Amino acid sequence: MLLSLVIPTYNERPSIVPLLQRTTALLEKSLTDFEIIVVDDDSPDGTWQAVQELAQQNCRLKLIRRRGQKDLTTAVITGWKTGTGKLLGVMDGDLQHPPEVLSILLESILDSQVDIVIASRNVEGGGVSEWRPARKLIALGAKLITALVLPEVVQSVRDPMSGYFIMKRTVIESVALRPIGYKILLEVLARGKYQTIKEIPYLFDERKNGQSKLGPKQCLDFLIHLWRLSKDRRTA
Repeated sequence: MLLSLVIPTYNERPSIVPLLQRTTALLEKSLTDFEIIVVDDDSPDGTWQAVQELAQQNCRLKLIRRRGQKDLTTAVITGWKTGTGKLLGVMDGDLQHPPEVLSILLESILDSQVDIVIASRNVEGGGVSEWRPARKLIALGAKLITALVLPEVVQSVRDPMSGYFIMKRTVIESVALRPIGYKILLEVLARGKYQTIKEIPYLFDERKNGQSKLGPKQCLDFLIHLWRLSKDRRTA
């Protein structure tokens, strides 16, 4: 298997089917050996049921339904461990990550010697389609705190908060990942084994369906995650 793409979901029923259909069609144009693994944390809105029904018609699609767990980063790791691809990817299930960018990420990592290719909002050509002022303030605060706590990570990339990327499996092979919250790339950058990174500009799209999952708990988990990464790096 060349690519295992993981999509963590929680209450994404309105967007998940069109996302999976578009993503499958796009990947089929350039790949024959890939799998899409949806890891759903037992969504009350029946997201997992919609995926299960679609998987009966799509042999490339796999579903993992987790019960009693609700954490994006551990959901992603569960999918990566299940997947068999030499390349591991992740994208959101709410269509804020345009599936069309996958083709560019894939082409970039296959045609170069980079270990990680990141869809970036913070390089020239990238950005955010529309964010409320409060969301912009939270994003800025998170970036500043990360720069203070993990300066070496922030210096290596322009968008360390991205949740849309592809990497070689060797980056996390034999690496003990201990994430919490929703910033899986921070965990990979802080603990992974890599030498080269490439960032590809993309426009982060505003959520069209459902509600944002960013709340007090997610903010607290983010701070705990940063503290844990900083502590582990100091004692390594």
